[in-house]
Amino acid sequence: MVREEIAVSTRTLQWKCVESRTDSKRLYYGRFILSPLMKGQADTIGIAMRRALLGEIEGTCITRAKSESEKVPHEYSTIVGIKESVHEIFMNLKEIVLRSDLYGTRDASICVRGPRYVTAQDIILPSSVEIVDTTQHIANLTEPIDFCIELQIERDRGYRMKTPNNYQDGSYPIGAVSMPVRNANHSIHSYGNGNEKQEILFLEIWTNGSLTPKEALQEASRNLIDLFIPFLHAEEQDINFEDNLNRFTVPLFTFHDRLANIRKNKKEISLKCIFIDQSELPPRTYNCLKRSNIHTLLDLLSNSQEDLMRIEHFRIEDVKRILDILQKRFAIDLPKNKF
Repeated sequence: MVREEIAVSTRTLQWKCVESRTDSKRLYYGRFILSPLMKGQADTIGIAMRRALLGEIEGTCITRAKSESEKVPHEYSTIVGIKESVHEIFMNLKEIVLRSDLYGTRDASICVRGPRYVTAQDIILPSSVEIVDTTQHIANLTEPIDFCIELQIERDRGYRMKTPNNYQDGSYPIGAVSMPVRNANHSIHSYGNGNEKQEILFLEIWTNGSLTPKEALQEASRNLIDLFIPFLHAEEQDINFEDNLNRFTVPLFTFHDRLANIRKNKKEISLKCIFIDQSELPPRTYNCLKRSNIHTLLDLLSNSQEDLMRIEHFRIEDVKRILDILQKRFAIDLPKNKF
């Protein structure tokens, strides 16, 4: 890790990129600092920025594929003359990184003849889309056959899980990962004494090459600002709560004794206000939980280990990681089964 002497201004907030590198065409890294901040502000900004970087930035990717070369009975079929199975080809298409500003759906295609290696360079794209790494492997044609695939490209955010009932006209959905930011971390350096104590926020950002870490930081910042703008222009309205008692009802939730004891022993912790993104989970694990309507620690503690394993695309390693975080940070264990 690169260490630098940092000149801190006590007058206005300043940010700076202290490290930037390109590890490969599909992996960019940037390290940024923001200072000087009052005590507690660095954590507030760091948590919000990490969540915005991982969940609020849009990306472009291939979301659907249809083979024209031969009728494919199912995703795990094999085609004569192609080394990879259909599933392996779809996984290779999923890894292709695209750069664009398009909105809506666009069509692309591949049509080549073997024997040869098929790479991302062979994709015929609309003019508004660019391939980050044209050397990405797709398939190996071992015989003189025609290899033709129709592709669908979309711009979205987060992770879109494919569903078994989402097949149309012989085309197959691809579990699209529209996350230009591969990972984001934040750390805090405190200095000073007493009331003069201040903080420096460090942000580390890894991207897939479709945008730079600096561009990701700026887009995440704009997205956060857009979320708060309505509050600046909102007009205060008097609400007569007595007149609205019949309109609004507060749902009552009943939890087992274990959760009640945990909440009693952890009086200092507001479970509803601790979001799962504060636990620095891997992006894939975080998005799986989010799509299962698990947003806070309270939501997570309402599930058992068995419940988590039922989440689509969840693995035993993900459950172990969650259990380890809960134990280290909150001294809490999840039950194996529902009581």
